[in-house]
Parts: sequence; C-alpha cells; structure tokens
Amino acid sequence: MNKQERVTFVINTLKELYPTIPIPLNHKDPYTLLIAVLLSAQCTDVRVNQITPLLFAKADNPYDMIKLSVEEIKEIIRPCGLSPMKSKGIHGLSHILIDKHGGKVPQSFEFLEELPAVGHKTASVLMSQAFGVPAFPVDTHIHRLMYRWNLTNGKNVVRTEKDAKRIFPKEIWNDLHLQIIWYGREYSPARGWDLEKDIITKTIGRKTVLEDYAKKYTSSK
Repeated sequence: MNKQERVTFVINTLKELYPTIPIPLNHKDPYTLLIAVLLSAQCTDVRVNQITPLLFAKADNPYDMIKLSVEEIKEIIRPCGLSPMKSKGIHGLSHILIDKHGGKVPQSFEFLEELPAVGHKTASVLMSQAFGVPAFPVDTHIHRLMYRWNLTNGKNVVRTEKDAKRIFPKEIWNDLHLQIIWYGREYSPARGWDLEKDIITKTIGRKTVLEDYAKKYTSSK
C-alpha cells in the first residue's frame, strides 16, 4: 500500500470498529471536562472517573472550587497522582476563569494555554470535545500508533500532531483522535501487545516494528 491507501485503511477500519465513540472522561460541561483532563495527566481515565464525582460533589464550577482550599482539593484528588501540582492548578485556573472570563472556560487555544497546568494537549481536548473545534490532541496511544503505522517518525508529540493534521482530513480529526485512543487501548497497547489482534499494525505496520515484534515473539518461545 502507498501512504494514502494506508491512511484510508486506518480511517475505514476505525470507523467500522467505533461507529459511535464514547468520551473517555466523564463530564457535564466544559469546566468539568477541563478539570478531568487536568487530573488525567499520568493517571488512568478509569481512576479519574472514580475521583471526579467526589470532587464535583463539592465543587463542579469555578465559584465553588475557589471556596475549597488547595489542601482540601489535594486530599480529594490524591489518588490521581501529582496532587500538589494539580490542586494548585485547579484552584489557580478557577480564580482566573472568574477574574478574566466571567466564570466560563474560554473557547480559545491562546486563553486556555494561559491557564495554570494547561498545556497544548489539554487545550486541544477542550477545543475538540467541549467546543467542536477541529483539533488533534496527541496522547501516548496516538503517539505510539502513529509510529507503529509508519505515519510519523515518532521523534516527539509535536511532530506526531503535525503529521496527523497533515495526512488526515480536518473534518474527522475530532472523531479520529478518540478512535485511535480506543484502538490503542484495546488492540495495540504498549504492554501485552498481541499483533494477531492488531489488524491495522499487522496490515500496514512499520517494517522495523514488525521485525522487532517477530524477534521478541520468537525469542520468548
């Protein structure tokens, strides 16, 4: 297959596997999504979805959030890891949303990335999932799969995002990045990877990746 045929194969396979696409993080509005995404740094979505109901029961908007102390937030979110940094970020960004944005999450990459603890990936998730603006947030799953599928050189997530935006149609970015995440979790994980179940990598995978897998599989028998 040439590159365009591989891209089409990825799109069609993912569409067939995930005709409806669940959002990984539970939320009810842009603010609760923002907090959930912030908590998901170096933490599983499953764990985040267990903790956010406890936090949101006390504060599901910036006005209630700033009534909590940083220490109170830290105690609630401790199971998500990095709680000192995340609790300060949540408290700080809630103040900024009230002071600068009328308590609303701004619909702008520029303003989102000015918030404490909010980087480009978090801003991209908000723009795509909360506001429907085309974006392509790159997490570890997407970074890994784009390399395995020989669609990027895999040097860094910035390069991977640029390549993804260049080769995939803009109108499907918001669905496609979620489909790739789900596929990575279910069929092409970093650990416990079974190539026989990973139809996309098995069909279009980078030659060196397939060779490395074959060596590892052969040596483990």
